[in-house]
Amino acid sequence: MIKRLKQLTVIITIILCIYMIRLAYYQLVPSSWTTIGHSKQVPQQLAQWKKVATIQRQQAIVLDSGRGNFYDRFGQSITGEQYYTVAFFPAIISRWLDSSKEQSIEQVQLQLAQLANILQTNQKELTKYILSLQSPSFWMRETDSYRKVPAALTNEQIAEITALQLDGVRILPYENRYITAFKHKHMIGFVSEHPEWIITNDASALIKGKRKLTDSIGGSGLEQTLEPLIHSIGATTASYFMDGKKMPLAGLDVRIRQPQNRYYPLQVMTTLDLTLQNKLERYADQVSLGEGAIVVLDIKNADIIAMVSKPDLPPVFQTSDGSEWINHALTAIAPGSIYKLVTAAAALEAGVVHDEERFICNGSYGKYKLTCWKKDGHGALTWREGMAHSCNIVFANLAERVGSARLQLTAEALGMTGKVGWIKQQSSTKKKTGKLPQALRLLQEEEYGRIYLTDDEQVDGGMLVQSSIGQRDVAITPLQAANLVVTLLHQGQVLQPRSVREIRYADGQLMERIQEQSTHRARIKPSTAYALLESMQSVMQIGTGKSIAGGKWKLAGKSGTAELEKNGQKTKVHQWFIGYGPIEQPRYAVAVVSKNRSAASNNQAMQIFRQVFELAAEME
Repeated sequence: MIKRLKQLTVIITIILCIYMIRLAYYQLVPSSWTTIGHSKQVPQQLAQWKKVATIQRQQAIVLDSGRGNFYDRFGQSITGEQYYTVAFFPAIISRWLDSSKEQSIEQVQLQLAQLANILQTNQKELTKYILSLQSPSFWMRETDSYRKVPAALTNEQIAEITALQLDGVRILPYENRYITAFKHKHMIGFVSEHPEWIITNDASALIKGKRKLTDSIGGSGLEQTLEPLIHSIGATTASYFMDGKKMPLAGLDVRIRQPQNRYYPLQVMTTLDLTLQNKLERYADQVSLGEGAIVVLDIKNADIIAMVSKPDLPPVFQTSDGSEWINHALTAIAPGSIYKLVTAAAALEAGVVHDEERFICNGSYGKYKLTCWKKDGHGALTWREGMAHSCNIVFANLAERVGSARLQLTAEALGMTGKVGWIKQQSSTKKKTGKLPQALRLLQEEEYGRIYLTDDEQVDGGMLVQSSIGQRDVAITPLQAANLVVTLLHQGQVLQPRSVREIRYADGQLMERIQEQSTHRARIKPSTAYALLESMQSVMQIGTGKSIAGGKWKLAGKSGTAELEKNGQKTKVHQWFIGYGPIEQPRYAVAVVSKNRSAASNNQAMQIFRQVFELAAEME
């Protein structure tokens, strides 16, 4: 008898194990397995298992994507906001709403009214919302960034909802990726669903079940650049176990599942100063910077301290098309008169000008239809005074002395052509080193700077003088403009601005350090860099920047206005101001651009430039 009981026990155990294995397998079969490419077809049996697994998982809800988070240079979270919210599980709720045996309709109505009051909505809207659910969902609220996110609950709300003890209504921990208190950062970017990218670039992970077509991936900024490193190894979910009839399995409440890995998700330590970044974003809104950018670099190493791009988040933010998401700090446009620093550098390097020489400006150059912004002219002035007053005539003369080839070489030496953002240096050995991808450019959206459209372009006199004052085909990014100032302060050495300092594992261990780097370009002479820095001080003392000279810190800078033509009419301008401060002990290099402004308007970039340093000084 005992022997038979043991045999029966073994048989039952085997059957239960088989059942559990099948159930687990159904749970693990990727719901995204359909067809990959044209040759890998999913077997019909797997398709049936997928159908069953989908039914079983449809009562699951994601609490945390498991994606790596970003932090500022002081360890303050930029992404990853944790709070409690309320989730609705419709299959369970339906039993509660239909339960006329256990409680009266009036009681159900009362409970709905109480819940609606706690969630600060009305009973009609809440009932409509609950009845519309086909799968688990959070109670959502709108933010000021064109998004809806699960509503954060107060401790009082949590206690009140818990006291109601409603079937299918659960208080759950949630991680909101983009912190509601902050505006979105163009440098950080966004995530969205891109199934075509996953199929093309990560099909093997899709086949193995490590990816799903519905996974959100980086669509812009560092979210996209670091996608191979920070994508989730598994989400944290809350779910009911369901049978084939979409009914909860008896005796099982909400189960929370999360990956057990002490190394992931990764922590990306950026170079941003989040406090200054947020101050600048708010100020840009206050002064109505409609379209433009603010870039603040650390003088010591060209690290990006702040990068603001306007306009803010477009409505297409969470769609698969991120084409309207433009980081204006990385977009190349005409620089106007700030480019006179490049022309002056070329002239000093070539030895075709000296400090005492005077140029005569009567308002017109006399050829190429070039005029000075001051119609009556500036009279006699040195090249330094020409820089201070931004005289076009002085720099047209210098450009013709220098020639197009020399101007091009100087622009290259100052980092005004190509890209300047940090890029992983190629290893001299074939062996792969480090954890970073072999080809990694941190600022993938950075556009190329240029002086001419092509390197072999035939440049006539008119093109040359227009280029010397930052017009015609000249284009640079605000990042390059700020980095130009850093280059001068480093005696001509062109550094590569970083946006990330290091990447750490979840337990705090260092995974990879992003080393400071410079480009291997020909350099201008230290004496040339020093002369240009002095001329930028003159701009603030006697020139176009004199109106913003007062403030907590003494500054140096250069203004610029790039004229835009439409149908032969100069109707709009890009307004620039770049510089550094404080002069005694330089800490920050700043570039500001306000795009597509009225030609008759005051230089908004100049005012913003002054305030950037005021806000930075307040943080001392």
